[in-house]
Amino acid sequence: MNDNTLNPLESEPKVFAPQVLGHEIIENPLLNKSTAFTAEERDAFGLHGLLPDSVETLEEQVMRRLAAVRALPTDLDRFVFLRELQDTNETLYYALITRHLEELLPVIYTPTVGAGCQQYSRIFRRPRGLFLSLPKKDRLDTILANPRFDNVQCIVVTDGERILGLGDLGAGGMGIPIGKLAIYSGCGGIDPATTLPILLDVGTNNADNLADPLYIGWRHERVRGQEYDDFIEAFIAAVHRRWPNVLLQWEDFHKNNANRLLDRYRDRLCTFNDDIQGTASVATGTLLSAVQITGVPLTEQRIAILGGGSAGIGISELIVRAMVEQGLSEAEARSRFYIVGRHGLVTDETPNLEAFQQAFVQPKAATAGWVLDVPGTVSLLDVVRNAKPTVLVGVSGQAGVFTEAIIREMARHVERPIVFPLSNPTSCVEAQPADVVTWTDGRAIIGTGSPFAPSEYKGRTHHFAQTNNSYIFPGVGLGVLAVGAQRVSDGMFLAAAKALAALSPARETGEGRLLPTLDRMREVSRVIAAAVARQAAAEGLAPVYSDAEIERLLEARIWQPVYRPYVRATD
Repeated sequence: MNDNTLNPLESEPKVFAPQVLGHEIIENPLLNKSTAFTAEERDAFGLHGLLPDSVETLEEQVMRRLAAVRALPTDLDRFVFLRELQDTNETLYYALITRHLEELLPVIYTPTVGAGCQQYSRIFRRPRGLFLSLPKKDRLDTILANPRFDNVQCIVVTDGERILGLGDLGAGGMGIPIGKLAIYSGCGGIDPATTLPILLDVGTNNADNLADPLYIGWRHERVRGQEYDDFIEAFIAAVHRRWPNVLLQWEDFHKNNANRLLDRYRDRLCTFNDDIQGTASVATGTLLSAVQITGVPLTEQRIAILGGGSAGIGISELIVRAMVEQGLSEAEARSRFYIVGRHGLVTDETPNLEAFQQAFVQPKAATAGWVLDVPGTVSLLDVVRNAKPTVLVGVSGQAGVFTEAIIREMARHVERPIVFPLSNPTSCVEAQPADVVTWTDGRAIIGTGSPFAPSEYKGRTHHFAQTNNSYIFPGVGLGVLAVGAQRVSDGMFLAAAKALAALSPARETGEGRLLPTLDRMREVSRVIAAAVARQAAAEGLAPVYSDAEIERLLEARIWQPVYRPYVRATD
């Protein structure tokens, strides 16, 4: 069911001829229409008696499911309900979420997906995607050869070790690839029949999982070192043999693996790491939107980042790239960053730095005249007090570490502080955005990783930009697949960031929302896809198309959640 698209010149979807009958068509979530099968389809496919008599429209089905979702008591209950709907009727599932994206995106993804992953073994109903465990390493080719995967074009893969800010959830991490691919289809229009979530099960060090009799994963301590690398290599080799042109997204790998795996494989297949590059792109796009409000150019910003892992360094690298594009030398750009890790400010004397962190060390000598709370250790508060950053980004996974003292100190030196507590889920956020508003007397410009309700302060409503990767990766994927890009580059992610910033409502008003509302996500993804396609061509990674040709390619690629007319296949 690969060509489930609407021709923009036609008023009806193309006709499709399923090869199955009766219960088989109802039980296939990609084919099922439930009560929306027409009388003619019920005749042709032997469905009379298997369905109630009434023939309904997709809109009527959406109304029923929305009412059911809203009646449930908790978001986790809603998460489970929607996952079951996805496994029953994918067209209805996507029709529901695309029509009510702002309401349902926080349910199918952050923050609720974190609880869903923690409870994955207990809420497990029906297999989706592939669980590839290390003991099955020699069977990968056979597993991937299943004909049901013939049309796969987009994969999201995790090993479950660093799920959001929650840590090692083992096989429960499968909720992340499933959720990401739902956003690909719901926001980017990627046909769900062409997507595949994969969990690489290399064990877990989560004691609760290993002790849980209901845990569904491989009961083994997490494998590391050469054995781990050999399994990843076997997986990538098998994927490349099966789908040489597939787009593969790495998701929620530990920082010790994320950067090195991306570096190892980014030139072997079309791949990217969303935690590094997607996070960097949305953070950069939101920052480009914020500087339009402050009036202070990007090249004059001083940026403190709490969290020296792959996400923090990825954000820093892309902002450096943007600064260089706007006129700074690379050395000048890097000097404007202050990375704060577990041992305080990262300097040229910080021990045991990872290779990817080396480019952002500050000279220890530069702090010689600083006033420190504890001599010998440069804390985040020390950085704020002495370096006077204009931008504060949190990707630490530590709740509440942007304290009142830190935020008030920042606000003493900066007229419009830009504060991005980005850690997910909400239980891990560095500061509550409403508190940041209060501590800065309403002057802060705020972006958060998870959704937060607007806050009233002194008669003004403050909206918090959900600086979430879902603004970026669906459009990147759509653009890559539409033009057949060979690789995914950092330049394509900067193009995505700039395209996102260009859609900022603040661009016109100088105030208000930094990012478009979530109900515009399909529009946002299409604009980003076009920018990514143009950048891919500029870098020689895709054929050169005119803007009109790119729009036609995107139109042909975008899948719509509508029921197609079915006819009985002829022999």
